[in-house]
Amino acid sequence: MTTEHLSRQLASFAAKLKISDIPNDVINRAEDLLVDWFGSAVAGKGARPVETITQFAQNMGGFDSAHPGPSEILISRNSSSPFLAAMANAAASHVAEQDDVHNGSVFHPATVVFPPALACAQAIGASGEDLLVAAVAGYEVGIRVGEFLGRSHYKVFHTTGTAGTLAAAAAVGHLLKLNPEQMLHAFGSAGTQSAGLWEFLRDAADSKQLHTAHAAATGLMSAYIAQAGFTGAEHILEGKQGLAAGMTSDADPSKLIDRLGSRWALAETSFKYHASCRHTHPAADALLQVMLANKLKPSDIAKVETLVHQGAIDVLGPVTDPATVHQSKFSMGTVLALVAHYQFAGLQEFDQHFHDEAICLFRDRVTMTLDLEVDAAYPQRWIGKVKVYLNNGQILEGRVDEPKGDPGNTLSRAEITDKALRLAAFSGGASPAEMAKAIDLLWNIRKQTKIGPLLPHN
Repeated sequence: MTTEHLSRQLASFAAKLKISDIPNDVINRAEDLLVDWFGSAVAGKGARPVETITQFAQNMGGFDSAHPGPSEILISRNSSSPFLAAMANAAASHVAEQDDVHNGSVFHPATVVFPPALACAQAIGASGEDLLVAAVAGYEVGIRVGEFLGRSHYKVFHTTGTAGTLAAAAAVGHLLKLNPEQMLHAFGSAGTQSAGLWEFLRDAADSKQLHTAHAAATGLMSAYIAQAGFTGAEHILEGKQGLAAGMTSDADPSKLIDRLGSRWALAETSFKYHASCRHTHPAADALLQVMLANKLKPSDIAKVETLVHQGAIDVLGPVTDPATVHQSKFSMGTVLALVAHYQFAGLQEFDQHFHDEAICLFRDRVTMTLDLEVDAAYPQRWIGKVKVYLNNGQILEGRVDEPKGDPGNTLSRAEITDKALRLAAFSGGASPAEMAKAIDLLWNIRKQTKIGPLLPHN
C-alpha cells in the first residue's frame, strides 16, 4: 500500500459508512457525545466572542423572521442557512471549555462535527439515525487526521481548527450522500482551508471560538460544493504540498487508515469534568486525590509541582497571569487553586473566583515540570502526577492514570444529563424544562425520522 492512496481510502470509508457497520455500543456513545455537546453549545449564550460571531452570522444571512432559514442557531433561537448556523453553534460550543476531547489526537471532535451535521440534517430533513452515522464518520476522520499530524503540529497549530475542517466535511458529506470521489474532493477543499494558531493564548484573544466556527462552516461548505462538482486536491493530507508538508515534522501517514472499520476512535473520546483546558485535568485530579486522602486545606500547602507532558507546557506555559475567565482556563495554577479551594473547577468557580486574592496566591505557587514517564505516555494516555509540598515540610505525591471523563473513568448518562442542565443554567441559554425536553429528544434521537429544532424558536 502506498501513501498516495491514503486520502482516498479515508474518503471512501466516510462516504460508504452505514449504521450496520457500526457496533451498537459505538452508536450509544455517539448519543452520549451528542447530549454532552448540546450542553456546551447552550452554555455559549452570553459569551461575548460567541455573541459577536452569532450576530455576524445573522447579519450576513439577512435574517428575516418571516422567512427564516432551515437550520437552528441555538443561543439566539433564530434560524439561518446551514453554513451560518454551523458557524454560530460551533463557536458557542467551544467557549465553556466543557466539550469533549480525544486524547491521542488532542482534538475536540464534537464542536466541529455536531454543529455542521445538525445544521445540514435540519436543512435536508435527515433522520436521527442519519445524523448519528454522519457524526461517527466525522469523528473517525477528524481523529485520524489529528493523529496523522502528530505532536509537532499541535505545538503551533490548534488541531481542532485544522483537522476540524476535514471532520466537518466528512460528517456533512455523509449526510449529502457524496460518493467516494466527491468526498475526496470535499477533503481537498476542507484541507486547503485548515487554520488555527495557538498565539491567541498569549493575548487572551478570542480566536479559539473563531477556530471552531471556521472549521465547521468551511467543512460544511467543502461538502456542499463537492456535491455540486467543485474539485479539491486529491492528496491534500499526504501530498508533497499538502497539510503534512506545511504543518508538521512528524506526520505518520499510517494513522489515516489505522484499523478503519474495526477500531472506533469515537469510543475513545473523553468527556470534560472540569471547565478548563484538558491539559490541566490530570494534575487537578491528582491534587484533589492528595487533598482528600490527607484531609488537607489550601492553607496547609506551600507549593504544588505538577509533573506533565510537553504539550501541557507548550499550551499552558504562556499563561502566567490570566486576564480573563477564558484565559484562566489555560492556567495550570488557577485550575489547581480552584480545585484546592472548591474541589471542582466549574463554570461558577471560574466566573466568580478566578481573580480572587487567595486563588492568585495559590496559583503562583504551582509549577510545571516535564516528566519523562508522563511525556512518553502522551498523547495516548494523560497521566496526572503531582508533588504537594506542605508547610510542615512534608512532601506528598499523587497520581491519576485516567482523569475523570476518560473512557475508563467515564461519565454516566445521568452525569452527562446533569452536566448539560448545569451548563444551561449557568448561561441562561435554556430553561430547565426546555433542556429536559431537548435532552430527552436527543437520548431518543434514533427514533426521529426527521430532525427539527431542539429548542423553541423566537
